[in-house]
Amino acid sequence: MYTHIKHFFIGDPLESDQSSDGHLLGKMQALAMLSSDALSSIAYGPEQIVLVLTAVSSAAIWWSLPIGIAVLVLLASLTISYQQVIHAYPKGGGAYVVSTENLSPSLGLIAGGSLLVDYILTVAVSVSSGADAITSAFPMIKEHNLSISIVLVLVLMLMNLRGLRESAASLMIPVYLFIITTICLLVFGIFQIFTGHVAYTPTAHIGKVVPGVGLILILRAFTSGSASLTGVEAISNAVPFFKKPKPVNAAKTLMIMSVILAFMFAGITFLNYWLGITPS
Repeated sequence: MYTHIKHFFIGDPLESDQSSDGHLLGKMQALAMLSSDALSSIAYGPEQIVLVLTAVSSAAIWWSLPIGIAVLVLLASLTISYQQVIHAYPKGGGAYVVSTENLSPSLGLIAGGSLLVDYILTVAVSVSSGADAITSAFPMIKEHNLSISIVLVLVLMLMNLRGLRESAASLMIPVYLFIITTICLLVFGIFQIFTGHVAYTPTAHIGKVVPGVGLILILRAFTSGSASLTGVEAISNAVPFFKKPKPVNAAKTLMIMSVILAFMFAGITFLNYWLGITPS
């Protein structure tokens, strides 16, 4: 009975001599599986910038634009760096491997340990953000936020236990649905602005001096907004799981993910400023 339950949840075991080629990921599958961390972070990254700025005044929201540009510059530098890592370490170039080989084993352990903590925090923040989104649409279940988060974590765990291809296949529908709906929302919003159907209603014009906004606050908002970049390194860690040519496919997937992430982050930040939306 235990064996049947185990196979039901995590699938049938693979033969030890079974070729692994059939379990490698194409670009579309890898994008769904390996970019979900980074792409989902735009659900809370831009908001975190605004939350920090509005602690001083809602008029400080215009600062989200230059801070957003700085985050995009950081994203571009990370993308270029990880593309180089992908080609230099085709067997997987995570922070642990790169730090161990180029610096020292001790620094490699620190880098690897920090990534473990980062992944745990990413799951916690992403899942709780998702639960908040669900309960904001259905306020009558707001008190069940914790239960919903626990169920989502368990579902993600079971999906990952079933293996790469099955996890990727399960994630393709929600991930691509998220990407398509978000892009449609942003394109429609920008179209409405350029056609004059959405009024310009910011909390303050760009360049307005806001008392209380200093270097420390701007840096804090930048670090909070940089949460949108979490998970960018996942693709460079997983180069061996791509179909051949592995480095080429991994580098292309990373570029596609970065372009989508940049567009969604920039679009949300811009529309939030244009509409003068403040956190409630």
